[in-house]
Parts: sequence; C-alpha cells; structure tokens
Amino acid sequence: MNLFDLKGRVAIVTGGNGGIGLGCARGLAEAGAAVAVVGRNAEKSAAAVAELQALGVEAVAVQADVSVEADVRSMVRTVAGRLGRVDILVNNAGGNIRKMPQDLSLAEWHTVLDTNLTSAFLCSQACYGEFVKVGGGKILSNGSMMSIFGAPTTVAYAASKGGMVQLTKALATAWARDNVQVNCFLPGWVDTDLTRRTRAQFPTLHDSVLARTPAGRWGEIDDFKGIAVFLASAASNFVTGAVIAVDGAYSSLG
Repeated sequence: MNLFDLKGRVAIVTGGNGGIGLGCARGLAEAGAAVAVVGRNAEKSAAAVAELQALGVEAVAVQADVSVEADVRSMVRTVAGRLGRVDILVNNAGGNIRKMPQDLSLAEWHTVLDTNLTSAFLCSQACYGEFVKVGGGKILSNGSMMSIFGAPTTVAYAASKGGMVQLTKALATAWARDNVQVNCFLPGWVDTDLTRRTRAQFPTLHDSVLARTPAGRWGEIDDFKGIAVFLASAASNFVTGAVIAVDGAYSSLG
C-alpha cells in the first residue's frame, strides 16, 4: 500500500486559491485527491481550479464565507454533492488586522477571531458528519508561530492562532474513536502576497527574518505540499492532536 496515495479522496481547502492554501491544494492534488477550493474571490478560485485540473484531478470552486454557519453547511453539502464525499478538510482561511491593542475595535477583534478560529470550528463541525459516512477523516489546520510568540500588533491574530492549537487538541480527543485525525501545522515566515504587503509596511522585516531563520530563507508555498499530504494520508493514521512547525527552525531558537 502506498501510504501517501490520496486517489479517491476528496479534500476541502478553505482559502485554497492562494498562498499556503494553494500550496496545500497542489500537494493534495499531486497525491491524487480531488480538491474543492473554497474562497470569496471567484477569479482567484477559478485560476486555482484550472491549475489543479491540469494536474489530472477533479477540482471545483465553491464560494462561501466560512465565518457564517449557513454558508459553511451549504458549502459542505455542495462539495459532497459534486465530488461524492468529503475525506479531508484543510482549515486555511485567515486574515489579520495589524493594530496596537489599544487601537483595535471590538468589531475588528471579532472579524479576526471569526475569520481565523470560528471558521475552523464551523468547517470541522460541518465536515464531521461526512467523515462518519465514509469511516473517517482528516482535519489539517493552519496555525501560526504567533501561537508561540507574541507581537504588539497581532493581538487578535495571536489569540485566534493560540485558540487554533487548542481547538485542534480538543477535536482530536473528541473524534479519535471516529477515526478522525485532527492536526495543526505552524507556518513560519512564508513568501505570500500577505507577507509581501507586511514587508512593504516594515522594511527591515525581510533581513531580520533571514537572520533569525536557521534554514537561511523564507518559506515558499510549495513547502506545504509535504505536510499536507502526510497529514491527509494513511501515513498519519496514528498522529492526532499534533502541532507541527513548518518554519525552517525559526521557532526552535526559543
């Protein structure tokens, strides 16, 4: 048996039309999974789907606001209807509002928490029934090194990602007997559209990241292909509740 073969499996990747989500989607598709790309930007999702289809797998785009329960439940029903089942969920959708804590409004706090953490709970809950139907499932959630470190302008983001780690552990204990494995990966500094904007805002960031990262480079979205395939495949059937850094040893320096 090829432990990493995902042929016949169906994956949902939220925020899968760019950045780390697209890197995960590429890995899953290359391993043979059909992929549903979930996002709000229809043009970006269409481009991602075309790229995945070119790898020889079935891929579809589904528009949804994953912080809204009705949207999430409709999205999961749509994917199950179009692709036949749901085996894998990648909770990747996220965002940040960079402000000092004293300047962050309650509405902005809720926006970040809902986008990053509540969405993961809603999507996991909605997929659970589909996993039970097929005898098991895999949940991979995008955490952050900000679940380990603090930073002055990331109060809501850090809280949401710390919550993602604990959500992962709680779901893992709740659903282990249902053969559902739930794990979390913690990206370090990765070259994406989002971090390029951050680098434009903080000109010294690029060099400081390189200086601290033992691997000597920024991450790339394709660095997430492997962790996605591992955590979505039979290779990780006894791995659940784990939190895995994908950061070039950035967080290992303490």
